[in-house]
Amino acid sequence: MILIVDDDDTVRMSLGLLLKRAGYATDVAADPGEALDKVRSRGYDLVIMDMNYSRATTGEEGIALLRKVRIFQPDTPVILITAWGSIELAVEGMKAGAYDFITKPWTNRVLLQRIETALSLNSRQDLPVCNGTFDRCGIIGNDKALVELLSTVERIAPTDAPVLILGENGTGKEMIANAIHANSRRKENPFVMVNLGGIAQSLFESEMFGHTKGAFTGAVAARKGRFELADKGTIFLDEIGDLDMSCQVKLLRVLQQHTFEPLGESRTRKVDIRVVCATNADLAAMVGDRTFREDLFYRINLITLHVPALRERRGDIPLLVRHFISASAEANGLRLPEISADAMEYLTRLPYSGNIRQLRNMVERAVLIGGDVLQKEAFASQPGVEMQPDVRKGGTLGQTERSVIEDALAKADGNLAQASRILGITRQTLYRRMEKYGLK
Repeated sequence: MILIVDDDDTVRMSLGLLLKRAGYATDVAADPGEALDKVRSRGYDLVIMDMNYSRATTGEEGIALLRKVRIFQPDTPVILITAWGSIELAVEGMKAGAYDFITKPWTNRVLLQRIETALSLNSRQDLPVCNGTFDRCGIIGNDKALVELLSTVERIAPTDAPVLILGENGTGKEMIANAIHANSRRKENPFVMVNLGGIAQSLFESEMFGHTKGAFTGAVAARKGRFELADKGTIFLDEIGDLDMSCQVKLLRVLQQHTFEPLGESRTRKVDIRVVCATNADLAAMVGDRTFREDLFYRINLITLHVPALRERRGDIPLLVRHFISASAEANGLRLPEISADAMEYLTRLPYSGNIRQLRNMVERAVLIGGDVLQKEAFASQPGVEMQPDVRKGGTLGQTERSVIEDALAKADGNLAQASRILGITRQTLYRRMEKYGLK
């Protein structure tokens, strides 16, 4: 049963009719008092409620009602209704415990999708993980943190909930996104990956929304944007923390309404997508610094997944090493080498600022130069590796990381590109670490 709370008769009637046609049973309330009477007397699967119930448009009545509903029915998801120009009210509601928000005028298809997602996620909270049907998509490891992460992926993949994947560079965020898509109902449709950090601000609209022929100088032919290419499938927005504020507004609109207009065209197009985002940035801190929009933050992180760093799952390093040895030997047409116990023990002790990507690069180099048995020297002699301290020799992780970066910069004579290659991380990640430790 879904409770609709709105003081507008037309809204209650239209929502009731829409949900009835979709097969949902509904109940209605015209004001906060009636709504509280109903939530006290019976349980609901979902509540859809307006933010304003008088001439005032501050949203205070809606926030107060939301908090009371959460007291009486803490496990019932609440979807807020607000005007596009008042999204900040919905953000306040999300802070107060709302599940999601929609803006007026809404699109029926998008609203029904949000409702289905809310009901599906709520019903899956206590379900056991199904064995044997989950596609890991090549993700290797049995560490507890990784297994718990994949269990969450398995539960949320069949829904259309937007997902935010957090983690350091090289931890495998893209593989997690791919696993979400591969285990979803959209798996037969496109999985479109977009590196937002690699798109210039001036090209953002053309890349994401497409353009018509002649829309701007150089547009010699029409081009589909990434959102249109991802229709009926999943769009993976990597490095979303690198998006500037002006582009964030444009992205928020399409994520909220699932509509866009290609450059040079006035006709609005609809798109049916599932959105998965990823970043190694601290978005919550960026919201506090006003470099990332709070409303966009709440739109993309309905489900947040944290991918553990490699140093947090050291038990998986031998599995990864053997996999990379086998893959590298096959790719290069070489005989499969063995690895010595000393070499394996050495690899399990490194701090891996570049995470799995760094480990893979080290193993691939060692396979090419190490012969039939990979000894410790095949890894320790690689560029940059000798500067990585044993994490068991004392000092905090931050102190260790700062020391590694300082040594790499010294060896590269301040050349950021060369230092990033030594460390096995991207230049962008190196720059962020330098900012963090005041090394600029």
